[in-house]
Amino acid sequence: MTKYHVKEPKPRTATHQGIVNEEMTKTLKAKIMRLLVEKKKYKDKSYSAHRLAMDMGTNSRYVSVILREQFGMNYTTFVNKYRIAEAQAILSSERYDSLRVEEVSDMVGFSCRQSFYAAFYRFMGITPREYHQQQRERRSEGNTEKGK
Repeated sequence: MTKYHVKEPKPRTATHQGIVNEEMTKTLKAKIMRLLVEKKKYKDKSYSAHRLAMDMGTNSRYVSVILREQFGMNYTTFVNKYRIAEAQAILSSERYDSLRVEEVSDMVGFSCRQSFYAAFYRFMGITPREYHQQQRERRSEGNTEKGK
C-alpha cells in the first residue's frame, strides 16, 4: 500500500500558444530581455508581469506564454534568476563586504528578506549568508596564497 497517492502530471499547454506566432515570439522575447535585463527592471520591487506587458504593448498572458516557451519559467522565477545573479556578484565582491545581507536583498529588488533567502536557497542550495561567508574565505585564502 502506498502512503501517498501521487499521479503523473498531465502535460498542459497554454491556451494562447497557438496565437503567438514565430515573429511575434521573437519580438516579445527581445522586448522582455530589453526591459527586464538590459534596463534592469528586475530590480524594481513593484514591477510586475502585468506592468511588463503594458510596457511591451501586449497582454500578460502573452508574456507568460513567451516566458514559459522561451525560458522555461514563469515571471517570478525569471526575475529572481537575475536578482540572485546580481546578489551573487555583490556578495562575492570585497567592495561590498560591509553590507548586511538584508541590504543586498533590497539592492537587487526583493521586498522582504524571507523572499530573498528562499529564492537564493532555491537557486544556489545555500543561504546568502553562507554564500557570503564562503566568498570571504575564498578571497582570504587567495590572499594568503599570493603572500607565499
